[in-house]
Amino acid sequence: MADRTGRLLDGARYLNLATVSPGGRPWVATLEYAWLGDPLRFLFGSAVGSRHSRDIASSPLVGGSLFLAGNGTGLDVAAVDGAQFTGTCSEVGAHDLDRYRPVFYEAVFPDERERARWMLPKSSLREPAEHRLYLVEVERWWLIDTRTWEQDRVDRRMELPLAELDARVVSTKSTGRCSGRGTPSRGD
Repeated sequence: MADRTGRLLDGARYLNLATVSPGGRPWVATLEYAWLGDPLRFLFGSAVGSRHSRDIASSPLVGGSLFLAGNGTGLDVAAVDGAQFTGTCSEVGAHDLDRYRPVFYEAVFPDERERARWMLPKSSLREPAEHRLYLVEVERWWLIDTRTWEQDRVDRRMELPLAELDARVVSTKSTGRCSGRGTPSRGD
């Protein structure tokens, strides 16, 4: 299961992040991300005025999913994979930008020229600027259980204990730092 989790974390392009407003209205944002292991965490960038950022400011509880859809037409069950998670999310504080900013941008922009073009300076990621980096600390993790789907067409999930998963996922990382691709979210 750690191998599947590693492939999923490395291969999924987007993270779907669910939040709830102070008035109880749900929202899902699709975000490009980077991940870190041991413990499992996600980094993403967003504007503080975006709906999900406003929701996080009022309640840090989040849920989300990642998925791989396969590469062709038709259904290749072996190529389809996905995970769901719950956790807490917070802004990366100014004191942690030196730690997380390079990790995030190196993961989402592996090409140095692209990274130089898109990487926001630290001053653009702290007050009073409108962008922030956010850190999701994963508390629970489930994988799609594809073992019996072809026979009974019942969608099941398998919860994986994070304590067992973290060390094994970290050892599967190809870069040794983090994985993921994309750009910071620029709004809703």
